[in-house]
Parts: sequence; C-alpha cells; structure tokens
Amino acid sequence: MQSTRGRTSPRIPGQPGRPATLLDSESPYGSRRLVVECDGWTTAAYLYDPAEPIAATWIANHHRAPAGVDLDLLDAGQAPAMPEGYTKHPEGLPPFDPKALRAVWFEEGDGVAVLDGDDLLAVIPGWADMSKGMPGYSRDVIGQTPFGWSLDEALEGLGPRVREAIDFWRWRLDPQAWAQFQQGMLGHLLARLGPGARYWDVSEGRQPLVGVSERPPGGHRDFTVVTTVGMSCQRMPVIEQTEQGAAGRAKIELAVATTLPGNQVGRIFRWLAQYPWREVSWIGSGHTLAWHHGPASFPLGGGNEAVLFLDNPGLLLGPRVPDLSGFTVAGEPVTWLWMIPITNRERLFAESRGASSLVNQMASQSRSWVVG
Repeated sequence: MQSTRGRTSPRIPGQPGRPATLLDSESPYGSRRLVVECDGWTTAAYLYDPAEPIAATWIANHHRAPAGVDLDLLDAGQAPAMPEGYTKHPEGLPPFDPKALRAVWFEEGDGVAVLDGDDLLAVIPGWADMSKGMPGYSRDVIGQTPFGWSLDEALEGLGPRVREAIDFWRWRLDPQAWAQFQQGMLGHLLARLGPGARYWDVSEGRQPLVGVSERPPGGHRDFTVVTTVGMSCQRMPVIEQTEQGAAGRAKIELAVATTLPGNQVGRIFRWLAQYPWREVSWIGSGHTLAWHHGPASFPLGGGNEAVLFLDNPGLLLGPRVPDLSGFTVAGEPVTWLWMIPITNRERLFAESRGASSLVNQMASQSRSWVVG
C-alpha cells in the first residue's frame, strides 16, 4: 500500500508518503511473511513469499466507502477502498490498534489469520493467489470482490482451522510436548528396527525441529536405517491443494537404508528434513529432488546427485523392507518415504515418463534400494 493523493495518512518517521505497518510477522518456518498496512484510508494485509506479495486482502475502510472502485488507485498500485455495497461498515471504522493485532500461522505455514484481540479479522489461506484472482477472506467483506472475499461465507471451514492453528502452536512450542513426541517415536522405531545408536539434531534451532536416529544392523537386518524424527509433527504445506488432497499423505518421515557410515548419510537430512516448510512444498512417493551442489558432495555418493522417494521400494533388489507403519500424530497416519539415490539423468527420466517407469528401469538393472 502507498499513501494516496489527497489523503491524510499516518507516516513512518523518515519515510514520508509510505503507509504505516501495523503488523509484520514471519512464519515460524521463515518461509512466508505477513504485513498489515494502513494508509489512513484503508487497512490491508499482504502475504509475501518470500520477498514479493503473493496474496492480499482488504480489511477495512477508515472513511466513508466510495460508490465504486477507484481505478486510478488500482493503476497506481495503491490499496483500493472497498465500495459501499461490499462492506459491512460503509461509514468506515476507526484505525486498528497495532498492539492488539496478532498473526496466527497455520500448522503448514502457508496460510495465516489476522486477529484483533480475540476477534478474527481476516484469513489468507495457502490457496490464496492474487495472480489467479483469489484474495484472502475478510470479516467485513460482503460477497466476493477482487480485493477480498466474505469471511462469513467461509467461516465454517476456516474458523476451525484457525482454532486448530492456535492449539497446534501451543503444543508444538511446548518443550515437554516435543519430548513426549520424541519418546513415542523412538519407542516405535525401537519396536520396528531395534535399538538405536547415534541421535543428532538437524534443525539448528529452527522450526520445524527435527532429529535423526541411526539404527544399526541387528537381528535379521544387515544394514543401517537412518530416519528423521519430527517431520511428522506438522502437516506439509500445499498438499491439500492437490487433486488427491492431504488425507493420509500430509505427515511423513524420511529414511535411508544403507551400509555407508551413518554420519555420512545423515548429512542428507540437513538438506531435506525441513525442505517442505522451507520451500512451501511437499514430498510424496514417486517424487524426485535434485542436489544442487554437484555429485562430489552428494551425501549418498556413487556419482549420484538426486533422490527418489518411495513409500515401498520393494520392487527393487534387496532385503525385505522394514514395516514402519502404525505410527500416528494427532490422529493422522505417518508415512515413511525411503530415499534412493539417482543420477540427474534418471531424475529427468522420472519427470518425463513417471516414477514407475524409472523404478521398472532400475529393477531391470538389478539396482538395490539399500544405499552403498
């Protein structure tokens, strides 16, 4: 938003003509940012990813609403006032107190709600996209406009999402809750893979917190399993927007079966353990990702420089795949995705022909799913 010609606008000291920032909040994952601005005539919220706005919604007029849309303001890139037929308060509202405003980020980190005290003002969900004509939702909008959609009409779905987000972050940021999750997860791995060896943190103090557990050979298993512990604490972003939806697919952990040194393999998780929330993306079976630092530094070696994720790599050569199913978080099942190193050429083949074609090709070459 910028100040409008002829308007009396609050100004940031030393930056005349710019709107005042009422709220500036970065997502807990550091991948998106919410900015709520007021130019004296209107208040609006913008969602950035990471440097430019990707979605926005009008929140309030602070003067009497115009009869129609001021196209000159739009052409100038300035925040428009909501026309009188589309706002619950055509006379305008007093400016908001910045101290009363707060952001509540969704569990996935791709959407956010704006609250004035305990009053829900606006929601910009993960699917809002100004390039597609999909703004956020606002409490005071009537119907649908290019600048915001009615929150009342979406409250049945979005209201519970906001309450769940408040509860989620209360739980996720509680050290005792994290310790309880770790205990439950490590107990599950003990039952499925046997005793653990080393455990290390790969989140470097950033959300989401994720550890890595090394499970050395034992019993009938002659290979080490290295697995994440903590990715499943939160749903992955964007996945609910896919055709299949998020049900049963939103919570994952990553694993590697290997005969290589565990600490070498563990470096792969510094890249991938926070990937979905850092990149606002998701990982599923059949997906591939390229390593961007060249094959010489690729942690899984072998001249490879990409990974293939499979929930059941049993079509490839190798021993029986350990069954890690049966673990749930907040009632949602957790899926373990096994990582298989591939070349960049194989990654491109999978993207063009499909992951199943690549798996069949690898099987015909007697490739093993056990790394090393």
